[in-house]
Amino acid sequence: MNFWQSFIEALESLTSNKLRSGLTILGIVIGVGAVIAMLAIGTGAENSITGEIQGIGTNLIFVFRGGSEDVRNPEPLTLGDAEAIADPFAAPSVVGVAPILQGNAEVSYSGESAVTTINGVTPDYEVVRNYHVTEGEFISEAHMLGRSAVVILGVDVADELFGRKSGLVDETVRIEGQPFRVIGVLEEKGGGSFGSEDDQIIVPLTTAQTRLIRRSTSDRVDVIFVGAASADLVPQASDEVAQILRQRHRTGIGQDDFTIFSQQDFLDVASSITGILTIFLGGIAGISLLVGGIGIMNIMLVSVVERTREIGLRKAMGARKMDILTQFLTESVLLSLFGGIVGIGLGWLISVVVGQIAAASDADIVPVIGMDAVLLATLFSAAVGVFFGLYPANRAASLEPVEALRYE
Repeated sequence: MNFWQSFIEALESLTSNKLRSGLTILGIVIGVGAVIAMLAIGTGAENSITGEIQGIGTNLIFVFRGGSEDVRNPEPLTLGDAEAIADPFAAPSVVGVAPILQGNAEVSYSGESAVTTINGVTPDYEVVRNYHVTEGEFISEAHMLGRSAVVILGVDVADELFGRKSGLVDETVRIEGQPFRVIGVLEEKGGGSFGSEDDQIIVPLTTAQTRLIRRSTSDRVDVIFVGAASADLVPQASDEVAQILRQRHRTGIGQDDFTIFSQQDFLDVASSITGILTIFLGGIAGISLLVGGIGIMNIMLVSVVERTREIGLRKAMGARKMDILTQFLTESVLLSLFGGIVGIGLGWLISVVVGQIAAASDADIVPVIGMDAVLLATLFSAAVGVFFGLYPANRAASLEPVEALRYE
């Protein structure tokens, strides 16, 4: 018996009992659809997170206070540290340094109020963090020297206070009860795993130090953002920054009281987390595919019992054990393949629905169905058909002709 003949006979056998075959295929459809949908959602989440990190800038370095757990009472980061890092002779790979003070504050206007993030920054912050204003101007050296009561609003704060995102320059808002003049509105960036970058306000660093955010020392800062000359020079710039801070803080080898992160560090962590999440989701969905395979085995075993006399007759007329084995195995594989093909469509449909729900909820997740996921699900479904069909097929092929013909 050739393969084509086995295929035709298997197809006729399956279509002779359409309802039973359809219900068996349904288990594989659900399993394959779930696997593809979960992998697509996981890939979309990974792309969203990595895209957000990449949007920060490919040459950005973050410097935080605190090192390993062995370091007690770490020295705070200061404006002096930022000035030392900005020295082109000490750190030739660095092209921009932006120290920042961070806190929370209540902003109010005409009876409306909002609690938001307040950032005290220098003019270099605009370039280092790649920020832009849609109207007005950014913080300048004049604002820094005069400790000016000026503020730049994120679009979420502007919308909450004024009900609009434009025409706000020279308006006056109150921050912690103190009047501040609006000099600009930030370009919309959206939100994500790091929180919304639109829910913030920006003031001059000197103003934040003296009027809004109190720290133990006057020159203390919370974070130092460092811009490397290029993405390729980020590792070299990180080493230069680390060497400068070790000298200034007088720390021993392996006793750094600061932490340096680059964009690649965040990308590696994010990719690792989302990769584990995707595997976990795919594994959970794979359980339903396993259940579908058990359904195939169950139905094929029932089919062997129902067709015992037919098998005996075939073997009595000269059919070999391999012919019977091939026929039943082909039926099993066809069930799983048909289920896999329909399951691909179901997985695509689920991904589209999830993408629309995410878009309606302002979640930046776009499920991505990769060819690798389709091939994996298809091959896995075929493997399920072979694995769970092998035992019933072998049982059918091993029947003795005389016993099979006597079976009632």
